[in-house]
Amino acid sequence: MSTRLFAKAALVGAGALALLGPLTAGTATAATAGEQGGARVLAAPYAVVPYENVNVRRGPGTGYGIITTVAAGQPLGAYCWTRGERITDNGYSNDVWVKLLEGYVSAVYLKGDQYGDLPASARC
Repeated sequence: MSTRLFAKAALVGAGALALLGPLTAGTATAATAGEQGGARVLAAPYAVVPYENVNVRRGPGTGYGIITTVAAGQPLGAYCWTRGERITDNGYSNDVWVKLLEGYVSAVYLKGDQYGDLPASARC
């Protein structure tokens, strides 16, 4: 392969990567789940995983309407967490809600720590 062809191929590859934008392991996993479940994740900085089927709501509480229901084990793109209505279920209780692309989900239903494994500094 000539130097000129190699340089051209490198530029084309770099351009394709630039179009993809930042792709992390979390978003790559979430993108695979999105293909299976209907494009749920774009390029969110974090991925969360519900351990049971969970309602996604318009705001951080059960008084907000349900937008959709997500299946257990399906990775979701997440942006930040906030305080909302306290939820108690399955022996756990907290008032942390995680902001997703679609809406909010209680961290009680997410795998990981009290913030659904988002950093404590990722508060909305």
